[in-house]
Amino acid sequence: MQRILLIDDDADLGAPLATYFARFEYGLEQALRPSIGLQKLSLGGFEAAILDVMLPEMDGFALCREIRKTSDIPIIMLTARGDVMDRVVGLELGADDYLPKPFEPRELVARLQTVLRRRQPSRAPPAAGPLHFDGLMVDPVTRTVLRQGQPVELTSTEFDLLHLLAREPGKVFSRDDILNQLRGHEAELYTRAVDIVVSRLRKKLEPLDCIKTLRNAGYALGLARVADV
Repeated sequence: MQRILLIDDDADLGAPLATYFARFEYGLEQALRPSIGLQKLSLGGFEAAILDVMLPEMDGFALCREIRKTSDIPIIMLTARGDVMDRVVGLELGADDYLPKPFEPRELVARLQTVLRRRQPSRAPPAAGPLHFDGLMVDPVTRTVLRQGQPVELTSTEFDLLHLLAREPGKVFSRDDILNQLRGHEAELYTRAVDIVVSRLRKKLEPLDCIKTLRNAGYALGLARVADV
């Protein structure tokens, strides 16, 4: 049973949600305070984290930022507001998905399944081998990225976007192309979300100048393939 950590100060939420999650072979544990949640995550063993935005001690955005300092664990954020700006901030901080409250437990499970499924190594034979570029390596099997020989920690969304571009270097992918490829990966993906993920990815790949912007057209990987090594 895969362990999932819920960090939410609503003490009445955890037990019924855990009962529902158990139907899908997920073991849900709840932490009522961010400090307790961070302590639990530091011990390892969790496959994903679900964060409420409105929390004591620190809000969910600050908590997401703290988690991302040391972990790329999939994160789903919950909020009672559901504002577009909340979604933007969550995406900028590295959240993988976003769900406004109130929500149906089945939808939360579906989003969790999508996030976890995208973390699994690709089984497609054509994409099995690492993709090598000048200063960059993308391996779809292990879902690892090396920048100038050093590993780069990416969220699942960031990796899938990079892999999409790396499969066809030089090809321009419009925002709609990217949305269609990654839809379901982040809640209610929209045009600005693509720009945010690209911006995060560029920063993590510095000093390489990997992703080119073609005005009014989209994005392309600006590196040429090199022979596999």
